[in-house]
Amino acid sequence: MTGYDRSAEQTDNSTQAYEHYNSDGTRKKTKGGKKGRFGLKFMAAFIAVAALIVLADSMVVTKQDQFKLVRQFGRVQRIVTEAGLSFKLPFIESVDTIPKNLLLYDLPESDVITSDKKTMIVDSYVLWHVTDPLKFAQTLSCSVSNAEGRIDAIVYNAMKNTISNMKQDEVIRSRDGKMTVTVEESGNDVTNNDLVLSEETEQVVEITSLTEEIMAQIDHVEAQYGIEIVVVDVKKLDLPDDNKQAVYTRMISERENIAAQYTAEGQSEAQMIENTTDKEVSIMLSDAEAKAEATIAEGEAEYMRILSDAYADPEKMDFYSFVRALDAVQESIAGDNKTVILSDDSPIAQIFNGQY
Repeated sequence: MTGYDRSAEQTDNSTQAYEHYNSDGTRKKTKGGKKGRFGLKFMAAFIAVAALIVLADSMVVTKQDQFKLVRQFGRVQRIVTEAGLSFKLPFIESVDTIPKNLLLYDLPESDVITSDKKTMIVDSYVLWHVTDPLKFAQTLSCSVSNAEGRIDAIVYNAMKNTISNMKQDEVIRSRDGKMTVTVEESGNDVTNNDLVLSEETEQVVEITSLTEEIMAQIDHVEAQYGIEIVVVDVKKLDLPDDNKQAVYTRMISERENIAAQYTAEGQSEAQMIENTTDKEVSIMLSDAEAKAEATIAEGEAEYMRILSDAYADPEKMDFYSFVRALDAVQESIAGDNKTVILSDDSPIAQIFNGQY
């Protein structure tokens, strides 16, 4: 067997592990070299993947509408409230996500009983959001469904307590926080009469709404659970189907009774106004007749005074005698015959002839 150069073997140990020599001292390549290079590449890829996994697990991406709670072995270490990128210890610290935006919870329809023992169906919704993420995590385990369950119970109890202290018509009137009322406005006094006529007008006044009444009973939610209920609003107030028709019938009857009462009051006031007007007309007619009689008496007195003055003055007596004669002739003429025959000794003829 011929020898081979062992100095080459000493200068390159790594190559020696993967190369063999023929009997004549020449080198030959084996399959072991390819397997070694594949193993190195696999190891490098594995390390890169592991590094990426570690890097990804250490990054905390917080969105604009999120809170991030960083825990270490279940205990909250810190709370990330600002949007952006932060880091944590990989595989040691975990992250919980809590919504930061305004959330809507639609409550299921529920039956409530008013103070006058009438059942109503209430359909409402709630707008809420998390204000204290640490307390939210401690009391509700960062669960939105747990929070909605508590909100459901709290709002239903508040709604039941509020409506149970109100009558059905009060619940309906307070639905939107406004109520139409009738206001009497006094008018001017009737002349020579103590009766004061009034005019009724309708005005819309602000009242405490049903939502405000309910909200006043749930102000403890934020301190207890770290959430704030922004709005509780009633979408629908309705009556149960089984007694809806009976309620409608009763409401119609009540409205008819109210209408009859208003009609009776209107007729009574109309009769009062009519009697007062008749009285005023009688008084005015009496006053007018008295004034007319006084005016006639004054006219007759003035007439007699003028006649007296006329007959007392010789210069005017002839003229008034002549005028009175003409009036007498005019009164005596009747029909189509306009001829008057007078004797010479007639006073009228004497007046015309200037003999009187």
